Amino acid sequence: MVAPSGAPPDEAAVKLGLTRLQEQGFTVHSFYDPEQKYQRFGGRDAHRVAQIHAAASDPEVEIVLALRGSYGLSRLLPAIDFDLLAQSGKLFVGYSDFTLVHQGLLQRGCRSLAGPMLCDDYTREQQSVYTIDQFMHCISADNHRLEFETAYSGELQVSGKLWGGNLAMLTHTAGTPYWHHEPEGILFLEDIGEHPYRIERMLLQLHYAGALANQKAIVLGHFSAYKLAPHDNGYDMEAMLDYLRSIIAVPVVTGLPFGHTPMRASLMVGSQAELRVTQQQATLAMQW
Repeated sequence: MVAPSGAPPDEAAVKLGLTRLQEQGFTVHSFYDPEQKYQRFGGRDAHRVAQIHAAASDPEVEIVLALRGSYGLSRLLPAIDFDLLAQSGKLFVGYSDFTLVHQGLLQRGCRSLAGPMLCDDYTREQQSVYTIDQFMHCISADNHRLEFETAYSGELQVSGKLWGGNLAMLTHTAGTPYWHHEPEGILFLEDIGEHPYRIERMLLQLHYAGALANQKAIVLGHFSAYKLAPHDNGYDMEAMLDYLRSIIAVPVVTGLPFGHTPMRASLMVGSQAELRVTQQQATLAMQW
């Protein structure tokens, strides 16, 4: 476990999460030091980079799990040795702010897992069985399959490399050396606390940058914890999606069980994926 972004709000919960991992059969190495917390972060920048590099270099480590997201990886990008991470052969796991690690590894042709983090997936009072089962399956197999309901009304069958993650993180790095996108891929997206107009603005940025029109499909997970206002005057998530579909020909499929919610699928970034939709039932199959 490493803390590349935010500090945990409750140290007792961290201990609980580590215990739960051990109870599942993992041998746990924690590179996080609560004495090194700094401001809102899990350590000063150099210390957090050192955690990541130490985990990547440790021969006893097979999986590198993020403690939590929040914010912080953006500050580390110039200092992270992504070649070291890519060559380590380890599986890096997390989501949200951790999207930036997925991007850095994908840029080097390596897979990583958009999956659980210690906080809150292993620390909440009632763990999501679905979330943990998804993770356990992905680390013990070479394929994974999801089924979910969608509002997408058409018939669809496409395949491509699976990539994506947190929309704000992807938009944040567009046009920088840390940006990567997969032409003719299947792009999955989620976010939290973003009003539909902000989501639209970020999607337009990716569209204007040429990252959307060449996708096989765009699959949307949860966009949660935002508030509409009276002056939105009917402009909501559905209105935003109608507009997006009017300007790009790429299928936009909703309903992916992924995002800032307790019940969350695990997605192998960089895997070969196939997306099928029939009568509003979607199947996303991944192979690696």
